[in-house]
Amino acid sequence: MEITNLKGILESLLFAAGDEGLSIKQIMSVMELEEYQAVELVESLKQEYDSNAERGIAIVVLAGTYQLVTKKENSVFLKRLVESPGMNTLSQAALETLAIISYKQPITRIEIEDIRGVKTERPLQTLTAKGLIKEVGRANGAGRAILYGTTKEFLDYFGLKDINELPPLAEASIDDFEQEDADLFFEKFQETIENN
Repeated sequence: MEITNLKGILESLLFAAGDEGLSIKQIMSVMELEEYQAVELVESLKQEYDSNAERGIAIVVLAGTYQLVTKKENSVFLKRLVESPGMNTLSQAALETLAIISYKQPITRIEIEDIRGVKTERPLQTLTAKGLIKEVGRANGAGRAILYGTTKEFLDYFGLKDINELPPLAEASIDDFEQEDADLFFEKFQETIENN
């Protein structure tokens, strides 16, 4: 396999990994490379990003994992994007995630994914960027997973004095949603957002 193809594969893997990033061991395993090959490949791609001022992303090492990030010099434009009117709407995935966090907080990403049945990294990033949720602690046990909760901005956005003012859930609890109940709940949650 050519080095260019390997870089493309690595780039795809880093993109797909999102904010969790990939360790050298993961890269070695997935790409079937020796450690020195994986290190050289990552460093080569990192250098390409760093040396080309026209590229908008970079590779950084955080907590032993390699991640794709946006370049700091573009932060003013990213801020404009987040603050633009079109960014004020939330996707269905973000709404579902926000609803689960608001009723079950503090809650870990894994617990949210168990309820939703799908990955939740992107909605968590969106909600954190919008200031609607934040890290409120760490779970006990192996890995000390991040616990998420809502923010004052969340309360302000929905016109609530405190979390106890959330409308009560229908008969089913959020743990044992049937799909129909979940759809109805998220529809009502969306209406609340649109009316505020």
